[in-house]
Amino acid sequence: MKQQHKVPFGIMGIFMAIGIVYGDIGTSPLYVMKAIINGAPAGLRSSPDYIIGAISCIIWTLTLQTTVKYVIVTLRADNKGEGGILSLFALIRKKYRWTYVIATIGAATLLADGVITPAITVLSAIEGLNVLVPAIPAIPVSLAIIVAIFLIQPLGTARLGKPFGRIMFLWFAMIGILGFLAFVHYPMVIKAFNPVYAIKVLVTSPDAFIILGAVFLCTTGAEALYSDLGHCGLHNIRVSWVYVKATLILNYLGQGAWIIAHPAQVATDINPFFAIMPGWFSFIGVAMATLAAIIASQALISGSFTIISEAISLDLWPNIKIKYPTEIKGQMFIPQVNYVLMILCSLIVLAFGSSSNMEAAYGLSITITMLMTTLLLFMYFQFKNVPLFVSIPLTSFFITIESSFFIANMFKFAHGGWATLLIAGFIFGVMYVWYNGRRIKNHCSTYEPISPIIDCLQEISVDESIPKFATHLVYVTRAKYPTDMESKIYYSLVNKQPKRADTYWFVYLHRSDEPYHFKYDVTTYVPQKMFRLDIYSGFKQGAHMDKFVHLICKEMEESGQVDLLSRYPSLRERNIEGDFRFVVVERIARNLALSPIKKSLLLIYYLIKKCSTSDTQILDLDPSVVTLEYVPLKSSQGL
Repeated sequence: MKQQHKVPFGIMGIFMAIGIVYGDIGTSPLYVMKAIINGAPAGLRSSPDYIIGAISCIIWTLTLQTTVKYVIVTLRADNKGEGGILSLFALIRKKYRWTYVIATIGAATLLADGVITPAITVLSAIEGLNVLVPAIPAIPVSLAIIVAIFLIQPLGTARLGKPFGRIMFLWFAMIGILGFLAFVHYPMVIKAFNPVYAIKVLVTSPDAFIILGAVFLCTTGAEALYSDLGHCGLHNIRVSWVYVKATLILNYLGQGAWIIAHPAQVATDINPFFAIMPGWFSFIGVAMATLAAIIASQALISGSFTIISEAISLDLWPNIKIKYPTEIKGQMFIPQVNYVLMILCSLIVLAFGSSSNMEAAYGLSITITMLMTTLLLFMYFQFKNVPLFVSIPLTSFFITIESSFFIANMFKFAHGGWATLLIAGFIFGVMYVWYNGRRIKNHCSTYEPISPIIDCLQEISVDESIPKFATHLVYVTRAKYPTDMESKIYYSLVNKQPKRADTYWFVYLHRSDEPYHFKYDVTTYVPQKMFRLDIYSGFKQGAHMDKFVHLICKEMEESGQVDLLSRYPSLRERNIEGDFRFVVVERIARNLALSPIKKSLLLIYYLIKKCSTSDTQILDLDPSVVTLEYVPLKSSQGL
């Protein structure tokens, strides 16, 4: 049996982390300083105090928000190696179930704001190329690149991470060297390391919130960093961050020095990121920026796959097909999510038309995600019994910072921020309805001891007045314990239509964290007649229910536990195997005594379920041998 391949810690793992995790935050120098000077009054655009104060805000935002909160503190809160706001929720949900609201708000806003990431990074890079070669149409080229990014996703992040890592390593080296060379234009910009300058510019500047809104763009990739934990591993992310942060700060210092030393050129609305490049290096620099922009999109895409995958496992999102292109669990591909993101990113490019317009909308939703993560972190601290004198000051500190960024970014609402909040609202609505609709449905589910049912099925099995339904009748069960059976299955077997079969099977599927793990347990209710199969399947195995059942049945036949041959004499004498029929039972709401709100939630839940992947597809059952039945839900007390 093959074993799970864990993300290795070492040079290759670090390169993979640089390529996958830091694309978003690593391309922020493309637009952060441009956003800062564009948002400043004309008289302050190249003012030393203003620029040094703004860079000081960037340095300390990267230090406090990205380094302390995410790299040092939050990455510790992993769920079996997986990261992200939903992994954090998964750790505490049994004790604090109500926190699903916080988690769904955070996940929805992260997905929504992330839609802009490929658009703004790719378009910023192509606009730099457009300055050098005006004949190149920025929007069509950007759209072509964005579509290509999404079309290569089926390769998997392991294959993409290796070449991406080498390119991003060179990218960070390049921006660090360019920043250092530009730093000589005004070495006094080094004063930005003193937080006093950050405080001073925020206290004295009349547009402090506009500055904060632009500064926040430097850390928007921090939440994606946490989401990509499962793709790259904790140690690889932490070690690579030292290198990444150093080069980012060098570049911001270099851009700031150039802005202060070239006030006349700043007035022409030039992008300082490209301005600090020597003329002979411009084409190389723009080409690298384009490659980095492409790779930056990967952090958003892989992070989105992780979020949706975790949402499905937490019953916060409808079932959809997940593929695993590599042998590492965290690395996955979700076709439906991939292509919806591709369409949305393309629409963003067409709707906003330029990276400057996107800057006005970028960052609003992600501040909400960060606030939600902080709130969940506090609950995680309580779950881990961290002393209040530690957790309260730490949480209050991050909430103060993030609340300031949120207020600053609210100024962007009318300038495009509403678009990301609209998308976030839709995603949150789906999550909220799915979670609560499923809870209502489960509350209406009842379980019965299986022992009384066994006698009834034995009599049905030999009652020839009942037409035979199948030789082998297989029910997919959700009863966790072999001693129980769902009432809906009993209703299907006895009340809805008595089902005579020679052998009855009840199958429960457990999903394992190991890729190729496979084992099963057999509970025999009646020898040769009635069994329960508990199947433990690795995530790389998929959910091939009929394949698994046939495999197990063959092994049971070899050991004499069951007879698989047809019971019809004409077929049996020819050693023809009996037929298998799988039954999937779905519950429907009908005449339930529920409140109007709960009825509405349940109605929308079923509408969403119709649009999602069916149980037959998820279980990879052959439709020709599947019977899908519907039984009514029954109201339970308290609903």
